[in-house]
Amino acid sequence: MALLVGLLVVWAVLVVLGIAIKGLFWLIIVGAVLFVATGVIGFVRRKAVGGRG
Repeated sequence: MALLVGLLVVWAVLVVLGIAIKGLFWLIIVGAVLFVATGVIGFVRRKAVGGRG
């Protein structure tokens, strides 16, 4: 769980940096895609683990 939260924080920081630094629009896209993907993977894994117990 800590790894998931850590990754979400890192991706959010990348998005903010992409917004703050002009010309790094690609960083916004990469950070947003990774943020969403990490969130979906974390949600799916949490659901799978919760369903077994």
